[in-house]
Amino acid sequence: MLPHEIVKPMPSSVISYMNYDPVSATLRIGYVSGMVYDYKNVPESVYLAMKKAFSKGTFLNKYIKDKFPFEKIN
Repeated sequence: MLPHEIVKPMPSSVISYMNYDPVSATLRIGYVSGMVYDYKNVPESVYLAMKKAFSKGTFLNKYIKDKFPFEKIN
């Protein structure tokens, strides 16, 4: 588990929670489906922008997926 703030619940039909570790620049996304992914090398500014975004899923698709390396956790 990443040691920093867990943002939950999400006002999203896709994302259940997100957690950011600024030391490793890792953004963990927990999906409503139960899948969990770590996105690596995500700048804190991107995480903060996602927190403020009206649609977390749209932001994820536009600015994070296919932009940062990731690891499937489960």
